[in-house]
Amino acid sequence: MNKEYLNVILADHDEGNLVLFRNILQEFKIQVKVKTFFNGRELMDYLNQDILVPEVVFMSYHLPLKNALQCLSEIKADRKFDPMTTTVYSENLSAEEEEDVFVTGANVLMKKPDNYKDMKKNVTDIISVSWQYHTSGLNKNNFIMKV
Repeated sequence: MNKEYLNVILADHDEGNLVLFRNILQEFKIQVKVKTFFNGRELMDYLNQDILVPEVVFMSYHLPLKNALQCLSEIKADRKFDPMTTTVYSENLSAEEEEDVFVTGANVLMKKPDNYKDMKKNVTDIISVSWQYHTSGLNKNNFIMKV
């Protein structure tokens, strides 16, 4: 894949989280184009348009109007999103909720750290592994990760 930038979508009802992600993504060596949404309905309305499919989507587990599991179900039902890495994050989830995230189709589950340094490391790791899958032609359907 020969791209000059990475398309990333952020979906969270907490503007502070969106600012935190944006700050981390701005520090990357590759240019990152970021689109943000405050709820799952807006996210899915956007994704269901005729758009360039983003490489990575980060979404809060607790999205309003349409939660992360509902969004994941819709995303996994449409093959055009197969190349996209879907990351769900939350501060804490039960073991059952974590399992539901993977069963519903997320590639990555991230426990949201409580400090900038750890958050930056997690986001960097997720983007790096996702980029390796994109550039090497590996089967994304076999990609799952928990950080």
